[in-house]
Amino acid sequence: MKIAVIGADGQLGTDICAALDKNNDEVIRLTIEDIDISDIDSVSGVLTEAKPEFVINTAAFHDLEKCEDEPVKAFQVNALGARNAALVCNDINALFIHISTDYVFDGKKRAPYIETDKPMPLNVYGNTKLSGEHFVEAIANKYYILRVSGIYGETPCIGKKGMSFVKLMLKLSKERDEVRVVDNEVLTPTSTVEISNQIVEMLNKGAQYGLYHATAEGSCSWYEFAKEIFDITKPNIKFNKAAPGEFAVKVNRPEYSVLENTFLKDQGINIMRHWKEGLRTYLTGELS
Repeated sequence: MKIAVIGADGQLGTDICAALDKNNDEVIRLTIEDIDISDIDSVSGVLTEAKPEFVINTAAFHDLEKCEDEPVKAFQVNALGARNAALVCNDINALFIHISTDYVFDGKKRAPYIETDKPMPLNVYGNTKLSGEHFVEAIANKYYILRVSGIYGETPCIGKKGMSFVKLMLKLSKERDEVRVVDNEVLTPTSTVEISNQIVEMLNKGAQYGLYHATAEGSCSWYEFAKEIFDITKPNIKFNKAAPGEFAVKVNRPEYSVLENTFLKDQGINIMRHWKEGLRTYLTGELS
């Protein structure tokens, strides 16, 4: 299969490319230097020339605070970027795979969200990503939308100063005597490798077009996530829960954003492991 990956040098894009290489696909790696997702002429020119059978879009403006300060830019990248790619995929008859987020929900359900639950974003980032979903659903003839949650990987995250939560915890555990983490937000940490393997599984099995949740199994708070990291890595530090309000939060975010992979399971193609298994595999490589 000939597959173009937009955002190929990003945290998720890098591992998607690696998984596709392992699957013996022909991979066209597109970075911000190669394509401007917010510019329809750039998207059309690059993809029309490349003629991929599939296009995977991992590009996003996902710094929460910057999205609040620059909502127009966030909409151009997260919403209009998805629209541009969907339009061009129709022109070249390519299947479009678009990465979205758990932040389209407000967290008030307090139970795992399924694909048919009504989104209700709390911030600019979530709203622009939801707008991108709507553009894809309204325009694309062939598409997968994948909502992911709490992703981490080996490659630095371009939009978040190069630091995933796992890498931040590892860094702090080497620099400080004590680490304190909030316990009031619940999510599903998911390795970029696991997401990448799931995408390959969907392509190989010919998954039905539509919207999917694609996260690891289980859930935890940020504190529980950090505790598991430290249980595996065993740093010589004090580790405690942060007091309520200890860390100022400038942007509203859901306190519960766990996703259930209902549509993947309905088709028998869910290969996501429990988040603790994915984390242990990741850290084993990190520490070797």
